[in-house]
Amino acid sequence: MVFKESANNQVIRNYTKVRASFVLIPLLIVVAVIVFLYWQGPTSYVSVQQEVFHLMNEQLSQFPSLEYNLTQLGDAFVALALLSVFLIYTPKIWEALLVASLVSLLFSKGLKSFFDVPRPVTFYGEESVNIVGETLVGYSSFPSGHSITIFTVLTVLMFAFIPQGRSSFFKVAYFLVLLFVGIVLATTRIGVGAHHPIDVLIGSILGYISGVIGIRSSVKYRLFGWVSSSKSYPFFMLLFLGSVVFMSVKIMQEYLVVFYFPLISLIVSLYLMIKFYVKKNQ
Repeated sequence: MVFKESANNQVIRNYTKVRASFVLIPLLIVVAVIVFLYWQGPTSYVSVQQEVFHLMNEQLSQFPSLEYNLTQLGDAFVALALLSVFLIYTPKIWEALLVASLVSLLFSKGLKSFFDVPRPVTFYGEESVNIVGETLVGYSSFPSGHSITIFTVLTVLMFAFIPQGRSSFFKVAYFLVLLFVGIVLATTRIGVGAHHPIDVLIGSILGYISGVIGIRSSVKYRLFGWVSSSKSYPFFMLLFLGSVVFMSVKIMQEYLVVFYFPLISLIVSLYLMIKFYVKKNQ
């Protein structure tokens, strides 16, 4: 429990250093793309990135199994299940994650509903797109929801674990490694034929913005401060138990290796939570 308090306090200290100004330039990029999309229309939006999409889709789809497994990490349920253990040791992360997830949901649903951007398969035709997994069609391509989730999670984690007492070079390397991981995961949406490149770019930026908003809110308002209390454990124990069942069903249906990691995380988290709760109430 001493480790838990120490780790959580360090996360809180790191989060207090995050400023609202961190989203200024990313926000300007998002606004610029939205203005272009609004005035030029979906057809022009898709056309300007046509060559880049086909090039990336062709190259990335050469690794179908890897791409399809990695792209699952952009599913909000899978991502949050994978991070379930942080609820026990660093609940401040979950405070930020919950707010950030709600903000990212608003960004994703709101923009998808407002802009009728055709999916790659809808625009180019199924014969012109390399598809991995489910064939996604329709007019909800902008922005990429999976990319938003990926960068929302990475942003919350990135600021939580900023290296302390290290050189600037070490910190820059830390940020670049996480950025690289985010790019690899987000671009799987192009590899599986689900999104255009700018969908992924804007989704990633919106994820970063959502993460910063979640962090700032967790420090200033503590909307989900109750998750830090052991009184919330019974609720999360039931939630994690249900999630274990749900994830087990997903594994039986799709049998993807990547699903085992959040399943293991949920089981370990459930065990630790029960252990801590029983010990505290003895």
